Amino acid sequence: MRPLVVLPTYNEALNIEEVLERAREAVPGLDVLVVDDGSPDGTADIAEAWGEAHGGGVQVMRRAQKSGLGSAYRAGFAEGLKQGFDVLIEMDSDLSHDPAALPSLISAVEHGASLAIGSRYVPGGTIPNWKWHRKALSRWGNRYAGVVLGLEVRDATAGYRAYSADALSKIDLATIKADGYGFQIEMAYEVKRNGGRIVEVPISFTDRIRGESKMSGKIVVEALALVTWWGVRDRVLRRRGSHR
Repeated sequence: MRPLVVLPTYNEALNIEEVLERAREAVPGLDVLVVDDGSPDGTADIAEAWGEAHGGGVQVMRRAQKSGLGSAYRAGFAEGLKQGFDVLIEMDSDLSHDPAALPSLISAVEHGASLAIGSRYVPGGTIPNWKWHRKALSRWGNRYAGVVLGLEVRDATAGYRAYSADALSKIDLATIKADGYGFQIEMAYEVKRNGGRIVEVPISFTDRIRGESKMSGKIVVEALALVTWWGVRDRVLRRRGSHR
């Protein structure tokens, strides 16, 4: 199988070279697509130069402005499918996702998973250095999404994951509008609705060391609101419609 890592970036000049180096160490010859949202710090140029110096295999999609994580992944997935890659991988470019876990995620898809999620909440998964209230909010949010959407997934908000090309091709990416955590939940939900098999692979998640976080409280609220709407739409309104 041909895997492609999609790396959304915005001002990741301090991290991008190390991410690329460690990804290639984990999976020699790995192809990477950097989707850069007009980083003023030169992230795109650094990624492009690294790829040229290391034998190619690093593409850079340059976008004019910051358009959000979900938008970056949709664009990256569409390009990866167009180029015929078999496994499309999400990974943060801030080193919070350990590239050493890439072989496990790819292997899960090679063995039949439609979606392999790098999970913090299955045995073996860890979140070092998170305060208790942050862990509680994350766990509660994932449990809420699981109950409302019928998702048997412990870590639906996780952003380190691998999709089979077949699973992605069944999703109309143009209709996926959520960003951040909502995007991750919505994509997992679509895989489930299309009959795909989701597995969770334990990972260790660490906060970024260099640079600034792009996440905000607004993204958390958006995700919870969307989960509620999807649940109402698919489990209440359609049920009423079928009884008419």
